[in-house]
Amino acid sequence: MSDLLSKILHAVTAKSYVPLKAKPLFKRLNLPEDEYPAFRKTVRELVRTGRLALARNNTLRAADIHGTVTGVYRRVTSGHGFVRPHTVDGTFKPEIFIREDKGLDAATGDEVMVRVTREATRLKDAAGEIVRVLERATRTFVGTYFERDRQALVRVDGNAFTHSIAVGDAGAKGAKPQDKVVIEMLRFPTQDSRGEGVVTEVLGAHGQPGVDTLSVIRAFGLPEVFPESALNEARQVASQFSETDLHGRDDFTSELVITIDPPDAKDYDDAVSVTIDPKTKHWVLTVHIADVAAFVKPGGALDTEARKRATSVYLPQKVIPMFPEVISNGLASLQEGKVRYVKTVRMEFTPNLQKGHVTFANGAIRNRKRFTYDEVQEQLDVMEGKKQKQPNPLTPFPKKEGGTEPNAADTKRSAPVLSPSPLRGGVGEGLQTEFPPDLPAMLRRMRDLALLLRKKRFRRGALELTMPEAVLEYDADGRVSGAHFAEHNLSHQIVEEFMLAANEAVAEHFTRYEVPFLRRVHPAPNEEKLEAFGQFADLLGYPIKRVQDRFELQRVLTETADKPERAAVHFALLRSLKQATYSPIQDEHYALASQHYCHFTSPIRRYPDLQVHRLLDKWIKTGSASANTEELVALGDHCSKLERRAETAERELVKLRLLTYLSSRIGEALDAVITGVADYGFFAQAERFPAEGLVHISSLVDDYYWFDESSHTLEGRRTKRRFRLGDRVRLVVARVDLQRRMLDLRLADTHPKAEDDRGDALPSYGRVPKSGRRRK
Repeated sequence: MSDLLSKILHAVTAKSYVPLKAKPLFKRLNLPEDEYPAFRKTVRELVRTGRLALARNNTLRAADIHGTVTGVYRRVTSGHGFVRPHTVDGTFKPEIFIREDKGLDAATGDEVMVRVTREATRLKDAAGEIVRVLERATRTFVGTYFERDRQALVRVDGNAFTHSIAVGDAGAKGAKPQDKVVIEMLRFPTQDSRGEGVVTEVLGAHGQPGVDTLSVIRAFGLPEVFPESALNEARQVASQFSETDLHGRDDFTSELVITIDPPDAKDYDDAVSVTIDPKTKHWVLTVHIADVAAFVKPGGALDTEARKRATSVYLPQKVIPMFPEVISNGLASLQEGKVRYVKTVRMEFTPNLQKGHVTFANGAIRNRKRFTYDEVQEQLDVMEGKKQKQPNPLTPFPKKEGGTEPNAADTKRSAPVLSPSPLRGGVGEGLQTEFPPDLPAMLRRMRDLALLLRKKRFRRGALELTMPEAVLEYDADGRVSGAHFAEHNLSHQIVEEFMLAANEAVAEHFTRYEVPFLRRVHPAPNEEKLEAFGQFADLLGYPIKRVQDRFELQRVLTETADKPERAAVHFALLRSLKQATYSPIQDEHYALASQHYCHFTSPIRRYPDLQVHRLLDKWIKTGSASANTEELVALGDHCSKLERRAETAERELVKLRLLTYLSSRIGEALDAVITGVADYGFFAQAERFPAEGLVHISSLVDDYYWFDESSHTLEGRRTKRRFRLGDRVRLVVARVDLQRRMLDLRLADTHPKAEDDRGDALPSYGRVPKSGRRRK
């Protein structure tokens, strides 16, 4: 139904659309005849909710109700909210402010209709009131069960609601106080009413191992168990696979091919080799990508479930894969020593990096060595003289009885969330491999080519935002024992550059032959947001002559990469950029400075890559390929939405575990950098620990502090002490609110007041004083 809804709305909002009646519109969408009843039902619902208008002659057009706009609602900690309109033009800024008492019973993520009560100006966003909730994002929420005054209540996690939710008789599910529970909302809360729900599942006691993971899975509606039909199909194709059957495939099994992955990865979806043509002296980069399409037939049970999931989800200590492990960790995974099917892109580059001949093939490889990033980096350091050469550095680990692959289910994504583990040789099933003598030479070629490609990419205006990800560390019992920022060194950059080159090569090929495909697009940022970033950078001492100039932006990013203000500057630019999405509509990838780009290199974990693989397969076999653009629009919207859900779920659980760790370390000191300043305090990011918190203005007891919005500064009236973006500060952990996912910090040289005037009803971060008001 959601795909059909997206197709209809996309058609009627297109610039070329001429109002049509229902039947002609149905035919224009090229939908199967048996979908007409569902189409009619969807159209009626769109008319009823005001998203489509029905003219006198029964033609359909996009609704144009005077003074109203539809969009997605987002509630903030203060209780107020914002609506991001589906269509942004000169009338509205990107978001419309909704006061708490004007929000009806809307919850974050709901699609709503808003009546605009104040037009946007250069200094202020538009304001409005919600007149109707069109579609709920979800009715399922996770929270903590408690009892008060003989009433059963659930405090929903995060800041979704101000009030706790009444749940009636929770005894039927055996809920006990402080249990984490799942509720289904029967009546959403408003500013004046509590709301009502029913407990549908008890996840376990708060703090019990695994309950935090289960809570995030339920809160985001993440799928866990594969349907039996998909599992049966996976087992069937696995039983039919033979390593000796290379019919219709180019045989690359004798070539030197390697993989480079995190140490605890298990499903390897890309392998590479680099040679130099002895005749032309051209670089020859060959990228082999796991041929998942060879095992997943379109419309089958495996395909249906993968399309529904759209992406694998990477949570701390748990991966929810897009495909069953028989496929993702076995049949399609490019394991060491195994013959595996691949889609191959072979690219030639002249010595001055001009792209030459590019070929595509259905192939088969035998991975000669599974490298980890750290192993490759160690070899690179030896080559550059940074490390002493170790004896037999490329000798595989000895065979173990019952040896298996490293214990993980991730590809390229282990680093942000999994605990460090001892380096493993990754020798598949205890296999001992003879390593050819030219392996070190190929690593040198890989290094040299990657650095040249990287330099070329920056010459064309690519931006590199340094946003380190959090790596959680665990003790022997599986509890978080610390955390650090993920390292992004040359070994990572080698793989990154080669994958970018393959993605571009495929996108350029389809563009050249006018084949519609699912692109990865990243539209250029809004001019107004870039201007705001320019003012911000200038304030920190990094003036930008022309913010539209990519090279000026990259200059600032480079100059701040190793400075205390790095986090503030890089994050500020990130917030100025639009989100990357999947779409068949031609547009650039702004951050990569690439006119034609797609995702092709991770079909095990991303459905858009699989769609591109299928098109390439048709081209390789027949010399042509085609796709329905309207269907690709709907698929792109679906995959973009679920990608954001997966990323948000990952961040949520990482944040929850970090806060749980810090809750036992109240009073611990941290060196930090100020990343945001407001009239109610400032936010700061720890320098060596991946945590950000708020220093509330009420904790600054040495003076009265005023907020200067133009300079992003809090300044003491008497002492003239200033706190501004990019400043380094020494802080201590003051308070952790796991329920609201908030961290309170305070200056190390101050002490809390004897009586905290903030009260128990609402934590400090919910209080937002008016601009310019002084707080002691």
